[in-house]
Amino acid sequence: MRRRLTLKVDPVSCDGHGVCAELIPERISLDRWGYPIVDRDELPDHLHDHAARAVRACPRLALHVVEGVR
Repeated sequence: MRRRLTLKVDPVSCDGHGVCAELIPERISLDRWGYPIVDRDELPDHLHDHAARAVRACPRLALHVVEGVR
């Protein structure tokens, strides 16, 4: 079975800094107030490093990579 990685944001913790959207614009856009809109599709292999960097850079630790089984 294959691991399925996706991005998830904790809306309570997020302050809308927008760092995540700058680091992985392929999966995160911002609403008009600067809060992330996360594409919940599976992360392709070539975006795993970008996603990990965005998670580490989040000033409020609101962004996470979650895994499931497909």
